[in-house]
Amino acid sequence: MKPMHINGEWVEASDGETIEVFNPATEEIIDHVPNGSAEDALKAIAAAKHAFNEWRWTSALERSEMLQEAARKLREHFDEVVELLTLEEGKAISENEEEVEWTIGTLEYYAGMIRNQRGRVLPPAERSQFNFIIKEPYGVVACIVPFNFPLLLMIWKVAPAVAAGNTVIIKPSDHTPLSTLRLAEIVFDHFPPGVINVLTGRGDRVGDVLVEHPDVPVIAFTGSTAIGQRIAGLASKRIKRLHLELGGKDPFVIAPDADIETAVEAVAYAALINAGQVCTSTERVYVPQEMGETFAGAISDFVAGLRLGPGLDRQTDIGPLAALAYREKVAGHVADAVAKGAKVLTGGQAPEKLGRGWFYEPTVLVNVNHSMKIMREETFGPTIPIMTYRTFDEAIALANDSDYGLGAVIRTNDPRLAKRFFEEVRAGTVWINDPLTDNYAGPFGGMKMSGNARELGEEGLESFLETKHVHWDFSDEPKPFWFPYGRE
Repeated sequence: MKPMHINGEWVEASDGETIEVFNPATEEIIDHVPNGSAEDALKAIAAAKHAFNEWRWTSALERSEMLQEAARKLREHFDEVVELLTLEEGKAISENEEEVEWTIGTLEYYAGMIRNQRGRVLPPAERSQFNFIIKEPYGVVACIVPFNFPLLLMIWKVAPAVAAGNTVIIKPSDHTPLSTLRLAEIVFDHFPPGVINVLTGRGDRVGDVLVEHPDVPVIAFTGSTAIGQRIAGLASKRIKRLHLELGGKDPFVIAPDADIETAVEAVAYAALINAGQVCTSTERVYVPQEMGETFAGAISDFVAGLRLGPGLDRQTDIGPLAALAYREKVAGHVADAVAKGAKVLTGGQAPEKLGRGWFYEPTVLVNVNHSMKIMREETFGPTIPIMTYRTFDEAIALANDSDYGLGAVIRTNDPRLAKRFFEEVRAGTVWINDPLTDNYAGPFGGMKMSGNARELGEEGLESFLETKHVHWDFSDEPKPFWFPYGRE
């Protein structure tokens, strides 16, 4: 069993409870981790709070060097971490190699940024005055991380939070805690005790304690909108700083001028990477009416040729879903669509030939509409529902017809259509021709019910800093506007 990492020590749950960690490709138990208790959560909070008292005064140069050292160590253990991540999370090994590369790059990015971030000087109102803005760390940050990119979405929070001078408590997903614990052991081990803690356990045992405790002023969460709403409710009593990156139902619009062959490959990638378990996965596809039948046939043929299998197999294109419950949700969305008139062109079931594992065939559907769950709710699986439109105005209206606003994609070489799309579609990120490509310097986050967070870029660092205005007057003379007002 892999214990938790609290205050630089490895500890088991105070009551001895454990959580089984499965390989989603085989349904076999890989390991166990502690199912932390409220008592364990309180220990982690106390450790992080105590460490903050020193860490906040550690120079930016020292913090930068520690982040650089973490990046170097992760590079040294690259293959080992990729393999462990693939075993517990399931996606294709090439995708996990990219995740670890991005994790390293994020550490390096914030190591560089923190060297020159502190605040700014303002022009004063009087000659004797000095006005400036300083940015200060909040304190303890709870980083609650999902299963689909357990290292990347963790480091998008941890790197800027720690760089800013905060301490962190990482609560990884119950499905994917092993790689995060391994990083605590081999990558973060040079940080002072209590600066980076890893607390495993169910949300109702440790998550609620983190969200409600007065000594945890910031909650950084990536996950479903429903859980985000619950966190917001619990945290509202103390007006905490909420950093919520929630669900998505991203549209992909194929413009009339788009090449069908390349559009097919772009949509397949955007919809099926990590078996569709990406918050910015394409979950709604809109095609011009005159291209609809041709496009649907072409993408069905392309998708049918993709290979399902365990992520460690280099020939695998699409791995399993993370757990049985997620596969059942995908199957339920497909069944709902079919019952309401949709047609499955390919896929639509768990593959029999693979036997064990939580796999689901990549599925292409047509005749869908916005009354169906598969076009309204986050599916988070390998589905491509295709709907046709008559005019570009209609395409934009359909893209905006969602409670979510995380990302949106368009394929076009017409700059007029591209401009209309990025100006009129309500989404935090708009990709033109190159879906799901991120940039360390480009803030990532959503609009509407997709949350209020911005990760990466300067905005990612700002999320973990409080703003303080200092007004300093060097003169000790009384001011003419002070009491009594009748003074001459």
